[in-house]
Amino acid sequence: MDSYTGFAKVYDLFMEDVPYKEWSRWIAEMLRAHGIEDGLVLDLACGTGVMTELLAEAGYDMIGIDQSEEMLERALDRKEQSGHDILYLCQDMREFELYGTVRAIVSVCDSMNYVLEEEAFLDILTAAAENYLDYGGLFLFDLNTEYKYQMLLGEQTIAENREEGSFIWENSYDEEEKINEYELTLFIREDSGYYRKYEEVHYQRAYPLDTVKELVARSGLKLLQVCDAYTGEPVREDSERICVVCRRELP
Repeated sequence: MDSYTGFAKVYDLFMEDVPYKEWSRWIAEMLRAHGIEDGLVLDLACGTGVMTELLAEAGYDMIGIDQSEEMLERALDRKEQSGHDILYLCQDMREFELYGTVRAIVSVCDSMNYVLEEEAFLDILTAAAENYLDYGGLFLFDLNTEYKYQMLLGEQTIAENREEGSFIWENSYDEEEKINEYELTLFIREDSGYYRKYEEVHYQRAYPLDTVKELVARSGLKLLQVCDAYTGEPVREDSERICVVCRRELP
């Protein structure tokens, strides 16, 4: 799992079309529907803290975990501007540790797709089920679908040019391994006015729905819902992103 380095500088710029506010409203509604109206919530793989801040605005006491120091620097800048009391921890999501339990864990923007091994995916779910979720607590995460990798991203090149920076994003999808490789070439404007080139490689794995259900069951969590992402509608064959909602059951 690679950390964001150069891309962290312009991550929010190129994610500006993501409807974070809409997603946060759906997440908050889901939490409240299950009796979680306040308390500690963990944003796992929080990036620059956009969702973390929105859930703080919704009344939750937030913890954000990310393994990229560069992304967390931007999250801390956002925290300073908002004044929200958010705890940020620099940790690998595959081996995250907390000081106690939380009422819910959320992970958005296909962060769980960055977990390339089924056992590591299971370890995250099991840690939530056995150690870090309150009884009755929820684990809500989204995933890019096989359809998205096969039909929309695989073997595609995407490029954007902005004043602050430009990127070339080349995708290749391995059908057998279900791994999508992203080769990112970034040109980021420095204070001097010159542009610095960065190159990064990222990998994501597609998880078939049956595999996700099996891993949730093995973890000890109870699967409550799988739906088209942030709509609550049933998963379609052409759903590009899904949401998975699990709960730690009472003993």
